[in-house]
Amino acid sequence: MKLSVKLALMFTAAFLSVSAFTYAQVGTDVKNAADDTGKATKTAAKDTGHATKVAAKDTGKATEKAADKTGDATKTAAKDTGHATKVAAKDTGKATEKAADKTADATKTAAKDTGHGVKKGTKAVGHDVKKGAEKTADVAK
Repeated sequence: MKLSVKLALMFTAAFLSVSAFTYAQVGTDVKNAADDTGKATKTAAKDTGHATKVAAKDTGKATEKAADKTGDATKTAAKDTGHATKVAAKDTGKATEKAADKTADATKTAAKDTGHGVKKGTKAVGHDVKKGAEKTADVAK
C-alpha cells in the first residue's frame, strides 16, 4: 500500500476515534447538565415549599389578629350604642315630662280664662235681661 493511502487510513482512523470520543464526551456533558438541572429543580421546589408554608402560617396569624380586633371593635361599638340609647331614652323621658307639664299649665290657664269669660258673659247677659225686663215692666205700666 502506498504511503498516502496508509496515511489517509491513519488519519481516518484517528478522526473516527476522536469523533467517538467527542460524542461520548458530549453525552457525558448532557447527562451531567441534566443531573445538575434535576438537583437545582429539586432544591428550588424544596425552597418554594418551605416559603409557602411560612407564608401560610403568617397569613393565618394575621387573619386571627384581624378577627380579634374586629371582635373587640364590634363589642365596644355595641357597648357605646347601648349607652347612647340609654342616655337618649332618659333625655326623651325628661323632655316628654316637661312637655306634659307645659301642656297641663296651658290647659289650666285656658280653662281659667274660659271660666272667667263665661262668668263675665253670663253676668252681661243677666244684666241685659234685667234691663229688658225693666223696660218691659215700664211699658206695661
